[in-house]
Amino acid sequence: MSSSTSSLVALAAGVALTLGLPTGAQAQSTPLSAQESDSRVMGWMQGFPPPEDKMITQPDSVYFSFPRLRWSVCHLREFLPTEEISRGLGAPVPLSYPSPSDFADLRAEIDAVTFTPQKSDAEMTWKESLYANYTDGMLILHKGEVVYERYFGCLEEDGKHAIMSMTKSVTGLLAEILVVEGALDDTALVRDIIPEIGDSAFATATVRQVMDMTTGVKYSEDYSDPNADIWLYSRAASPLPKPEGYDGPDGYWEYLQQVAPDGNHGDEFHYKTINSDMLGWIISRVTGKAVTELASERLWRRMGAEQDAYQTVDGKGVPFAGGGITAGLRDLGRLGQAMLNEGVLNGQRLFPAEVVAKIRAGGDRDKFGDGFPTFGAGSYTSQWWVLHNDHGAYAARGVHGQTIYVDPTAQMVLVRLASFPRAQNGFIDPTSLPAYQAVADFLMTRE
Repeated sequence: MSSSTSSLVALAAGVALTLGLPTGAQAQSTPLSAQESDSRVMGWMQGFPPPEDKMITQPDSVYFSFPRLRWSVCHLREFLPTEEISRGLGAPVPLSYPSPSDFADLRAEIDAVTFTPQKSDAEMTWKESLYANYTDGMLILHKGEVVYERYFGCLEEDGKHAIMSMTKSVTGLLAEILVVEGALDDTALVRDIIPEIGDSAFATATVRQVMDMTTGVKYSEDYSDPNADIWLYSRAASPLPKPEGYDGPDGYWEYLQQVAPDGNHGDEFHYKTINSDMLGWIISRVTGKAVTELASERLWRRMGAEQDAYQTVDGKGVPFAGGGITAGLRDLGRLGQAMLNEGVLNGQRLFPAEVVAKIRAGGDRDKFGDGFPTFGAGSYTSQWWVLHNDHGAYAARGVHGQTIYVDPTAQMVLVRLASFPRAQNGFIDPTSLPAYQAVADFLMTRE
Protein backbone atom coordinates (compact mmCIF):
# COMPACT_ATOMS: atom_id res chain seq x y z
CA MET A 1 0.00 0.00 0.00
CA SER A 2 1.52 3.35 -0.97
CA SER A 3 0.97 6.62 0.84
CA SER A 4 -1.26 9.26 -0.67
CA THR A 5 0.18 12.36 -2.27
CA SER A 6 -2.68 14.44 -0.96
CA SER A 7 -1.33 16.95 1.54
CA LEU A 8 -4.23 16.42 3.93
CA VAL A 9 -4.03 12.64 3.87
CA ALA A 10 -0.24 12.81 4.10
CA LEU A 11 -0.56 15.02 7.14
CA ALA A 12 -3.07 12.62 8.66
CA ALA A 13 -0.68 9.76 8.00
CA GLY A 14 2.15 11.62 9.64
CA VAL A 15 0.09 12.46 12.70
CA ALA A 16 -1.30 8.92 12.89
CA LEU A 17 2.17 7.46 12.79
CA THR A 18 3.45 9.90 15.35
CA LEU A 19 0.66 8.73 17.59
CA GLY A 20 1.81 5.17 17.17
CA LEU A 21 -0.46 3.98 14.39
CA PRO A 22 0.61 1.98 11.32
CA THR A 23 0.32 2.91 7.67
CA GLY A 24 1.46 1.12 4.59
CA ALA A 25 4.00 3.83 3.84
CA GLN A 26 6.40 2.07 6.17
CA ALA A 27 6.07 -1.38 4.74
CA GLN A 28 8.84 -2.38 2.37
CA SER A 29 9.30 -5.84 0.93
CA THR A 30 13.03 -5.68 1.51
CA PRO A 31 13.74 -2.88 4.01
CA LEU A 32 17.24 -1.80 4.88
CA SER A 33 18.78 -3.73 7.77
CA ALA A 34 19.08 -2.20 11.22
CA GLN A 35 22.75 -1.47 10.58
CA GLU A 36 22.09 0.05 7.15
CA SER A 37 19.15 2.18 8.35
CA ASP A 38 20.92 3.46 11.48
CA SER A 39 20.15 7.19 11.54
CA ARG A 40 23.84 8.04 11.88
CA VAL A 41 24.70 5.90 8.87
CA MET A 42 21.86 7.46 6.88
CA GLY A 43 23.10 10.93 7.84
CA TRP A 44 19.69 12.37 8.68
CA MET A 45 19.76 16.01 9.81
CA GLN A 46 23.56 16.16 9.94
CA GLY A 47 25.21 19.44 8.99
CA PHE A 48 24.40 23.15 9.33
CA PRO A 49 22.19 23.04 7.36
CA PRO A 50 21.84 19.38 6.42
CA PRO A 51 21.85 18.54 2.71
CA GLU A 52 18.39 18.81 1.18
CA ASP A 53 18.08 15.03 0.75
CA LYS A 54 18.97 14.46 4.41
CA MET A 55 16.39 16.81 5.89
CA ILE A 56 13.36 15.49 7.78
CA THR A 57 10.67 18.11 8.10
CA GLN A 58 7.07 18.84 9.03
CA PRO A 59 4.41 19.32 7.64
CA ASP A 60 5.26 17.20 4.59
CA SER A 61 4.76 14.20 6.88
CA VAL A 62 7.51 11.97 5.60
CA TYR A 63 9.15 12.08 9.01
CA PHE A 64 7.62 8.80 10.16
CA SER A 65 8.18 6.75 7.06
CA PHE A 66 10.96 4.17 7.17
CA PRO A 67 13.90 4.73 7.31
CA ARG A 68 13.34 8.33 8.48
CA LEU A 69 11.41 7.09 11.49
CA ARG A 70 14.68 5.73 12.88
CA TRP A 71 15.68 9.36 13.51
CA SER A 72 12.25 10.79 14.17
CA VAL A 73 11.41 8.52 17.12
CA CYS A 74 14.01 10.47 19.12
CA HIS A 75 12.91 13.89 17.88
CA LEU A 76 9.11 14.13 18.01
CA ARG A 77 9.25 17.42 19.87
CA GLU A 78 10.70 18.97 16.73
CA PHE A 79 7.58 18.02 14.73
CA LEU A 80 4.62 18.40 17.08
CA PRO A 81 3.66 20.52 20.11
CA THR A 82 4.07 18.77 23.44
CA GLU A 83 3.35 19.15 27.13
CA GLU A 84 5.89 18.24 29.80
CA ILE A 85 5.65 15.40 32.28
CA SER A 86 7.92 16.95 34.88
CA ARG A 87 10.25 14.93 37.06
CA GLY A 88 10.32 17.81 39.53
CA LEU A 89 13.36 19.56 41.00
CA GLY A 90 14.74 16.85 43.28
CA ALA A 91 17.83 14.84 42.49
CA PRO A 92 17.20 11.60 40.58
CA VAL A 93 17.51 8.33 42.47
CA PRO A 94 20.34 6.43 40.74
CA LEU A 95 19.75 2.93 39.45
CA SER A 96 21.85 0.14 40.89
CA TYR A 97 24.55 -1.47 38.70
CA PRO A 98 27.07 -4.29 39.19
CA SER A 99 30.77 -3.47 39.12
CA PRO A 100 32.00 -2.45 35.63
CA SER A 101 33.75 -5.78 35.11
CA ASP A 102 30.72 -7.81 36.21
CA PHE A 103 28.46 -5.63 34.07
CA ALA A 104 30.63 -6.26 31.00
CA ASP A 105 30.66 -9.99 31.69
CA LEU A 106 26.87 -10.04 32.06
CA ARG A 107 26.40 -8.23 28.77
CA ALA A 108 28.56 -10.78 26.98
CA GLU A 109 26.69 -13.66 28.60
CA ILE A 110 23.26 -12.23 27.76
CA ASP A 111 24.33 -11.44 24.20
CA ALA A 112 25.21 -15.12 23.79
CA VAL A 113 21.86 -16.43 25.11
CA THR A 114 20.12 -18.46 22.40
CA PHE A 115 16.46 -19.16 21.68
CA THR A 116 14.28 -20.42 18.84
CA PRO A 117 11.81 -17.91 17.31
CA GLN A 118 8.18 -18.90 16.87
CA LYS A 119 7.59 -21.25 13.91
CA SER A 120 11.29 -21.58 13.24
CA ASP A 121 13.89 -24.31 13.60
CA ALA A 122 16.88 -21.95 13.50
CA GLU A 123 18.37 -20.70 16.75
CA MET A 124 19.08 -17.02 17.23
CA THR A 125 21.24 -15.22 19.79
CA TRP A 126 19.99 -12.40 21.96
CA LYS A 127 22.43 -10.02 20.25
CA GLU A 128 21.16 -11.02 16.82
CA SER A 129 17.58 -10.39 17.94
CA LEU A 130 18.40 -6.79 18.84
CA TYR A 131 19.33 -6.03 15.25
CA ALA A 132 16.54 -8.17 13.82
CA ASN A 133 14.04 -6.00 15.68
CA TYR A 134 15.72 -2.64 14.96
CA THR A 135 16.41 -1.97 18.63
CA ASP A 136 17.28 1.59 19.65
CA GLY A 137 17.59 0.96 23.38
CA MET A 138 17.54 -2.06 25.68
CA LEU A 139 17.55 -2.12 29.47
CA ILE A 140 17.18 -5.19 31.69
CA LEU A 141 16.85 -5.11 35.47
CA HIS A 142 17.11 -8.23 37.59
CA LYS A 143 16.21 -8.07 41.26
CA GLY A 144 16.30 -4.29 41.00
CA GLU A 145 19.79 -4.11 39.49
CA VAL A 146 20.61 -3.14 35.90
CA VAL A 147 22.25 -6.15 34.28
CA TYR A 148 22.10 -5.02 30.65
CA GLU A 149 21.96 -1.64 28.91
CA ARG A 150 22.64 -0.74 25.28
CA TYR A 151 21.89 2.15 22.93
CA PHE A 152 21.72 2.19 19.14
CA GLY A 153 20.86 4.56 16.31
CA CYS A 154 19.30 7.86 17.33
CA LEU A 155 19.09 7.03 21.04
CA GLU A 156 21.86 8.11 23.39
CA GLU A 157 22.17 7.58 27.13
CA ASP A 158 20.70 11.02 27.80
CA GLY A 159 18.15 10.85 24.98
CA LYS A 160 14.44 10.17 24.84
CA HIS A 161 12.36 7.98 22.57
CA ALA A 162 8.72 7.84 21.52
CA ILE A 163 6.98 5.02 23.40
CA MET A 164 3.89 4.94 21.18
CA SER A 165 1.04 2.90 22.68
CA MET A 166 2.93 2.17 25.87
CA THR A 167 1.40 5.56 26.66
CA LYS A 168 -1.90 3.70 26.98
CA SER A 169 -0.45 1.68 29.87
CA VAL A 170 0.55 4.88 31.67
CA THR A 171 -3.00 6.17 31.19
CA GLY A 172 -4.45 2.84 32.33
CA LEU A 173 -2.17 2.71 35.36
CA LEU A 174 -3.29 6.19 36.44
CA ALA A 175 -6.92 5.13 36.04
CA GLU A 176 -6.42 1.94 38.05
CA ILE A 177 -4.73 3.93 40.82
CA LEU A 178 -7.77 6.20 40.98
CA VAL A 179 -10.13 3.21 41.02
CA VAL A 180 -8.29 1.48 43.86
CA GLU A 181 -8.07 4.70 45.85
CA GLY A 182 -11.80 5.30 45.43
CA ALA A 183 -11.50 8.47 43.33
CA LEU A 184 -12.93 6.80 40.22
CA ASP A 185 -15.88 4.41 40.04
CA ASP A 186 -15.17 1.90 37.29
CA THR A 187 -18.83 0.81 37.24
CA ALA A 188 -20.01 4.33 36.43
CA LEU A 189 -21.25 5.14 32.94
CA VAL A 190 -19.14 7.52 30.88
CA ARG A 191 -22.07 9.92 30.47
CA ASP A 192 -22.35 10.27 34.24
CA ILE A 193 -18.77 11.58 34.38
CA ILE A 194 -18.62 13.36 31.01
CA PRO A 195 -22.12 14.71 30.27
CA GLU A 196 -20.75 16.39 27.13
CA ILE A 197 -20.30 12.97 25.55
CA GLY A 198 -23.95 13.34 24.53
CA ASP A 199 -25.26 10.61 22.24
CA SER A 200 -21.82 9.18 21.47
CA ALA A 201 -21.56 5.39 21.69
CA PHE A 202 -19.25 5.92 24.64
CA ALA A 203 -22.10 7.39 26.69
CA THR A 204 -23.49 4.03 27.83
CA ALA A 205 -20.16 2.27 28.33
CA THR A 206 -18.80 1.79 31.83
CA VAL A 207 -15.43 3.15 32.84
CA ARG A 208 -14.17 -0.44 33.19
CA GLN A 209 -15.24 -1.25 29.64
CA VAL A 210 -13.25 1.75 28.45
CA MET A 211 -10.26 0.71 30.56
CA ASP A 212 -10.34 -2.83 29.18
CA MET A 213 -11.28 -1.85 25.60
CA THR A 214 -14.45 -3.91 25.55
CA THR A 215 -16.58 -1.03 24.31
CA GLY A 216 -18.85 -1.40 21.31
CA VAL A 217 -17.70 1.66 19.39
CA LYS A 218 -17.20 2.18 15.67
CA TYR A 219 -13.61 2.90 14.78
CA SER A 220 -11.98 1.42 11.69
CA GLU A 221 -8.27 1.47 10.97
CA ASP A 222 -8.39 0.42 7.31
CA TYR A 223 -5.60 2.58 5.91
CA SER A 224 -6.52 1.76 2.32
CA ASP A 225 -9.86 3.54 2.83
CA PRO A 226 -9.46 7.35 2.80
CA ASN A 227 -12.81 7.63 4.59
CA ALA A 228 -11.85 5.26 7.42
CA ASP A 229 -12.30 6.50 10.96
CA ILE A 230 -8.56 6.62 11.56
CA TRP A 231 -8.18 9.38 8.98
CA LEU A 232 -11.06 11.39 10.47
CA TYR A 233 -9.51 10.98 13.90
CA SER A 234 -6.08 12.01 12.67
CA ARG A 235 -7.48 15.11 10.97
CA ALA A 236 -9.32 16.07 14.13
CA ALA A 237 -6.23 15.52 16.26
CA SER A 238 -3.80 17.42 14.06
CA PRO A 239 -2.38 20.45 15.88
CA LEU A 240 -1.78 22.16 12.53
CA PRO A 241 -4.36 24.60 11.13
CA LYS A 242 -7.34 22.87 9.58
CA PRO A 243 -7.63 23.26 5.80
CA GLU A 244 -10.14 25.65 4.26
CA GLY A 245 -13.59 24.10 4.20
CA TYR A 246 -12.89 21.56 6.95
CA ASP A 247 -16.05 20.96 8.97
CA GLY A 248 -15.16 17.86 11.01
CA PRO A 249 -14.43 17.55 14.73
CA ASP A 250 -11.60 19.62 16.18
CA GLY A 251 -9.46 17.76 18.68
CA TYR A 252 -9.60 14.38 20.42
CA TRP A 253 -12.50 15.12 22.72
CA GLU A 254 -14.71 16.63 20.03
CA TYR A 255 -14.15 13.51 17.94
CA LEU A 256 -15.16 11.26 20.85
CA GLN A 257 -18.50 13.07 21.09
CA GLN A 258 -19.57 11.79 17.66
CA VAL A 259 -18.46 8.13 17.83
CA ALA A 260 -21.13 5.73 16.56
CA PRO A 261 -21.97 2.33 18.11
CA ASP A 262 -20.67 -0.98 16.75
CA GLY A 263 -21.70 -4.05 18.72
CA ASN A 264 -22.48 -4.30 22.41
CA HIS A 265 -20.42 -2.94 25.25
CA GLY A 266 -18.71 -5.68 27.23
CA ASP A 267 -18.94 -8.42 24.63
CA GLU A 268 -15.41 -8.51 23.24
CA PHE A 269 -11.98 -6.93 23.43
CA HIS A 270 -11.29 -4.63 20.48
CA TYR A 271 -8.00 -2.74 20.45
CA LYS A 272 -9.12 0.79 19.57
CA THR A 273 -7.02 3.80 20.51
CA ILE A 274 -10.02 6.06 21.04
CA ASN A 275 -10.73 4.17 24.28
CA SER A 276 -7.47 5.51 25.70
CA ASP A 277 -8.36 9.09 24.87
CA MET A 278 -11.82 8.60 26.38
CA LEU A 279 -10.09 7.32 29.50
CA GLY A 280 -7.76 10.31 29.50
CA TRP A 281 -10.76 12.62 29.46
CA ILE A 282 -12.36 10.71 32.33
CA ILE A 283 -9.16 10.90 34.37
CA SER A 284 -8.86 14.64 33.78
CA ARG A 285 -12.48 15.26 34.73
CA VAL A 286 -12.38 13.37 38.04
CA THR A 287 -9.01 14.78 39.11
CA GLY A 288 -9.15 18.25 37.60
CA LYS A 289 -5.70 17.61 36.10
CA ALA A 290 -4.34 16.82 32.66
CA VAL A 291 -2.94 13.31 32.30
CA THR A 292 0.52 14.87 31.94
CA GLU A 293 0.18 16.63 35.30
CA LEU A 294 -1.11 13.49 36.99
CA ALA A 295 1.66 11.32 35.49
CA SER A 296 4.18 13.81 36.84
CA GLU A 297 2.59 13.95 40.29
CA ARG A 298 1.93 10.23 40.79
CA LEU A 299 4.78 8.64 38.82
CA TRP A 300 7.71 10.69 37.49
CA ARG A 301 8.26 12.85 40.58
CA ARG A 302 7.83 9.93 42.99
CA MET A 303 10.00 7.38 41.20
CA GLY A 304 13.17 9.49 41.18
CA ALA A 305 13.17 9.93 37.42
CA GLU A 306 16.28 11.39 35.86
CA GLN A 307 14.56 13.04 32.89
CA ASP A 308 11.35 14.89 32.21
CA ALA A 309 9.12 13.14 29.71
CA TYR A 310 6.81 14.88 27.28
CA GLN A 311 3.54 14.12 25.53
CA THR A 312 2.13 15.33 22.22
CA VAL A 313 -1.05 17.42 22.28
CA ASP A 314 -3.80 18.24 19.81
CA GLY A 315 -4.63 21.71 18.55
CA LYS A 316 -6.48 22.50 21.79
CA GLY A 317 -3.65 21.36 24.06
CA VAL A 318 -5.21 18.03 25.03
CA PRO A 319 -2.48 15.41 25.62
CA PHE A 320 -2.67 12.31 23.45
CA ALA A 321 -3.49 9.66 26.07
CA GLY A 322 -3.27 6.83 23.56
CA GLY A 323 0.27 7.22 22.26
CA GLY A 324 1.95 10.58 22.73
CA ILE A 325 4.65 10.07 25.38
CA THR A 326 8.39 10.31 24.76
CA ALA A 327 10.63 9.28 27.66
CA GLY A 328 14.06 8.08 28.69
CA LEU A 329 14.96 4.40 28.71
CA ARG A 330 16.01 4.30 32.36
CA ASP A 331 12.90 6.09 33.56
CA LEU A 332 10.77 3.50 31.81
CA GLY A 333 12.84 0.91 33.66
CA ARG A 334 11.99 2.66 36.91
CA LEU A 335 8.30 2.50 36.03
CA GLY A 336 8.57 -1.22 35.24
CA GLN A 337 10.43 -1.82 38.50
CA ALA A 338 7.66 -0.05 40.43
CA MET A 339 5.19 -2.46 38.82
CA LEU A 340 7.37 -5.46 39.70
CA ASN A 341 7.65 -4.19 43.29
CA GLU A 342 3.85 -3.88 43.57
CA GLY A 343 3.89 -0.09 43.74
CA VAL A 344 7.06 0.46 45.78
CA LEU A 345 10.27 2.06 44.50
CA ASN A 346 13.28 3.38 46.38
CA GLY A 347 11.56 2.54 49.66
CA GLN A 348 8.56 4.73 48.81
CA ARG A 349 5.08 3.57 47.95
CA LEU A 350 3.99 5.18 44.70
CA PHE A 351 0.58 3.51 44.54
CA PRO A 352 -1.33 0.69 46.26
CA ALA A 353 -0.22 -2.91 45.74
CA GLU A 354 -3.80 -3.76 44.73
CA VAL A 355 -3.27 -1.77 41.53
CA VAL A 356 -0.61 -4.20 40.33
CA ALA A 357 -2.53 -7.23 41.60
CA LYS A 358 -5.53 -6.27 39.47
CA ILE A 359 -3.40 -5.73 36.38
CA ARG A 360 -1.44 -8.97 36.86
CA ALA A 361 -4.69 -10.91 37.18
CA GLY A 362 -5.56 -9.85 33.64
CA GLY A 363 -8.86 -9.37 31.88
CA ASP A 364 -11.47 -11.78 30.61
CA ARG A 365 -9.54 -14.22 28.41
CA ASP A 366 -12.73 -15.35 26.67
CA LYS A 367 -13.15 -11.81 25.33
CA PHE A 368 -9.56 -11.55 24.04
CA GLY A 369 -10.30 -13.61 20.94
CA ASP A 370 -7.73 -14.83 18.43
CA GLY A 371 -6.78 -11.58 16.75
CA PHE A 372 -3.27 -11.61 18.19
CA PRO A 373 -1.90 -15.06 17.30
CA THR A 374 1.77 -14.20 17.90
CA PHE A 375 0.95 -12.94 21.40
CA GLY A 376 -0.84 -16.09 22.46
CA ALA A 377 -3.84 -16.74 24.70
CA GLY A 378 -3.54 -13.57 26.70
CA SER A 379 -5.84 -10.84 27.94
CA TYR A 380 -6.01 -7.08 28.24
CA THR A 381 -6.92 -4.99 31.25
CA SER A 382 -6.34 -1.43 32.40
CA GLN A 383 -4.55 -0.88 29.08
CA TRP A 384 -1.91 -3.54 29.89
CA TRP A 385 -1.27 -6.78 28.00
CA VAL A 386 -1.20 -9.92 30.17
CA LEU A 387 0.48 -13.05 28.79
CA HIS A 388 -0.88 -15.59 31.30
CA ASN A 389 2.32 -17.62 30.85
CA ASP A 390 4.09 -19.70 33.49
CA HIS A 391 5.99 -16.65 34.73
CA GLY A 392 2.91 -14.44 35.11
CA ALA A 393 4.39 -11.86 32.72
CA TYR A 394 2.57 -8.74 31.62
CA ALA A 395 3.58 -5.81 29.44
CA ALA A 396 3.10 -2.32 28.12
CA ARG A 397 3.39 -2.46 24.34
CA GLY A 398 3.65 0.01 21.48
CA VAL A 399 4.04 -0.23 17.74
CA HIS A 400 7.47 -0.45 16.11
CA GLY A 401 8.65 -2.56 19.05
CA GLN A 402 8.19 -0.54 22.25
CA THR A 403 7.94 -2.74 25.36
CA ILE A 404 8.02 -2.73 29.13
CA TYR A 405 8.00 -6.45 29.95
CA VAL A 406 7.56 -7.42 33.59
CA ASP A 407 8.34 -11.01 34.64
CA PRO A 408 7.51 -11.48 38.34
CA THR A 409 8.83 -15.05 38.52
CA ALA A 410 12.26 -14.11 37.14
CA GLN A 411 12.18 -10.77 39.02
CA MET A 412 13.03 -9.19 35.69
CA VAL A 413 12.02 -5.93 34.05
CA LEU A 414 12.92 -5.45 30.42
CA VAL A 415 12.50 -2.25 28.44
CA ARG A 416 13.00 -2.13 24.70
CA LEU A 417 12.72 0.96 22.50
CA ALA A 418 12.83 0.33 18.77
CA SER A 419 12.04 1.58 15.27
CA PHE A 420 11.02 -1.56 13.40
CA PRO A 421 10.06 -0.77 9.77
CA ARG A 422 6.50 -2.01 10.15
CA ALA A 423 4.10 -0.89 12.86
CA GLN A 424 2.43 -4.19 13.72
CA ASN A 425 4.00 -6.04 16.65
CA GLY A 426 2.89 -9.29 15.05
CA PHE A 427 6.03 -9.04 12.92
CA ILE A 428 8.23 -8.66 16.01
CA ASP A 429 6.67 -10.97 18.61
CA PRO A 430 7.88 -14.23 17.01
CA THR A 431 11.43 -13.16 17.82
CA SER A 432 10.92 -10.94 20.86
CA LEU A 433 8.71 -13.03 23.12
CA PRO A 434 10.91 -16.16 22.99
CA ALA A 435 13.96 -13.93 23.49
CA TYR A 436 12.48 -12.38 26.63
CA GLN A 437 11.69 -15.82 28.04
CA ALA A 438 15.21 -17.05 27.27
CA VAL A 439 16.81 -14.13 29.09
CA ALA A 440 14.46 -14.58 32.03
CA ASP A 441 15.41 -18.26 32.22
CA PHE A 442 19.11 -17.33 32.04
CA LEU A 443 18.80 -14.79 34.84
CA MET A 444 17.02 -17.32 37.04
CA THR A 445 20.02 -19.67 36.73
CA ARG A 446 22.18 -16.98 38.35
CA GLU A 447 20.11 -16.90 41.56
